[in-house]
Amino acid sequence: MRIVIFVSVGVSIFISILFVSFIYHQVQLVREEAWIQPMGEMVDRHGSAMHVYTEGAGEHTLVFMAGGGTSAPVFDFLPLYKELADRHTVVVIEKAGYGFSEVTDQSRDIDTILAETREALRQAGVDGPYVLVPHSMSGIEAIYWTEQYPEEVTALIGLDMATPEAYENMAIPMPLVHAGSVAANLGLTRWIPSLVSYEVLDYGTFTEHEEKVYRALQHRRTSTTNMVNEVGFIKENAQVVASGQNRSVPTLQFVSNGEGTGWDEATWLEFQQTFQQN
Repeated sequence: MRIVIFVSVGVSIFISILFVSFIYHQVQLVREEAWIQPMGEMVDRHGSAMHVYTEGAGEHTLVFMAGGGTSAPVFDFLPLYKELADRHTVVVIEKAGYGFSEVTDQSRDIDTILAETREALRQAGVDGPYVLVPHSMSGIEAIYWTEQYPEEVTALIGLDMATPEAYENMAIPMPLVHAGSVAANLGLTRWIPSLVSYEVLDYGTFTEHEEKVYRALQHRRTSTTNMVNEVGFIKENAQVVASGQNRSVPTLQFVSNGEGTGWDEATWLEFQQTFQQN
């Protein structure tokens, strides 16, 4: 009997903590709304707003495409594009549910994602051709772009980008992905910093206000519905891209040791080399 009471009390306390966390999270979201202002232009896509950030006015237009689940792409890429904006036009696309972009109820199949990206650029007045600069999972979208619309792409610069081969035998832990989404919606990222990454802050390139906005976006754009659905579609999307034939666009790949990708260094490098040879 005592064990039952002890367990009941423990469960009640746990649920109470989650409830308090959720309420606090909702209150903070409302407070933060007043000063979280998009840095670029908001354009409409299927009734939801997408954020397109541009800087510089160089001859080449570099389109930065964020990796899967990146909470604030316009800030994550900031240390890099600040070094390039004096010579190039830099653009950061924030997909639905990422950064300043709103969450959408549209499918996360590869054709829909690419159509949204291209339309957002058109509405923002960013003309091609483009140099695509994808990171991680967005490599799938960038490769598909070069296959479907090669006239719009002059080059592809992969920042440790994923290739279709990387997803052929990858086990996607969807229960864990959904659990992460639940934790984010309950506001647990505000209490457990390790649930999100602040590594980009180590570069010291943010103003005090930018850091404040960046942290706020981490709390509201971690494991959003769109991010979760994108992961659910990734193997199917990769298969669609793998069937493509046109890969004539010049490609430069910056490749890591595979840490954080789910693959060891040799296998990750092999995926990149296989892509180059196709």
